[in-house]
Amino acid sequence: MAGVPAGVVAAGGLVGGYGVARWTKKRPLGGVALAAAGVVAARGWREKAGNGTAAALSGMYVAAFAGSHPLAKKVGAWPSVFAVAGGVALASWALADRRS
Repeated sequence: MAGVPAGVVAAGGLVGGYGVARWTKKRPLGGVALAAAGVVAARGWREKAGNGTAAALSGMYVAAFAGSHPLAKKVGAWPSVFAVAGGVALASWALADRRS
């Protein structure tokens, strides 16, 4: 996956998925955006850092999505989404993207 770093794709998927779900009021549509970005990011992680790292970062992506919900109750929805997206982007840079 040349061009856009996988961490940017993953962070965009978390932010974009939430935005789509919120603005369309159709959660499944947001889930489609989230899943599509996750697939693209995982492919980039695999190409740059191998299957193990891709699996770990994909797990983090899913955990970030799940963890954003309870975090949102403490800090608000958008701050929560931006926080977990930033965490995934940082992990992606540290484990895969900086290798390019």
